[in-house]
Amino acid sequence: MLKVVTVVALAAGLVAPAPAGAAEAVPSRSFNGTWSVELVTESGLCDSRYNYAVSVQEGNVRLVSGSDAATRMSGRVGSDGTVGLSVSNGSASGAVSGRLQARSGGGTWKVSALCSGRWTARRQGAQVAQAE
Repeated sequence: MLKVVTVVALAAGLVAPAPAGAAEAVPSRSFNGTWSVELVTESGLCDSRYNYAVSVQEGNVRLVSGSDAATRMSGRVGSDGTVGLSVSNGSASGAVSGRLQARSGGGTWKVSALCSGRWTARRQGAQVAQAE
């Protein structure tokens, strides 16, 4: 049960499916890199906080730490930063939504009827190009 929360936490801010009926978009490189993600439980039976790291490359997400072979994750980072993720482990499943910006992001998460809360993400060691 908590392993699902862990993976939801880990991937929370970093993946988004393409909108239904939309043409497959080219992923944005602006979200590439390693992100620190913190989940805060606002209701339910889960621990109060979770902290994880994920890597985003070309819209694809990879768990940097805390991954579990039994956990399944699907989703992508949208070119506009929209976040949407599905995670499952056994009979428990979770969903994440929100948005990333150049250096940070945030949104909400929920694991079945077990628990829910909010998440924040910060880019680690970001070298973001600035317009002059």
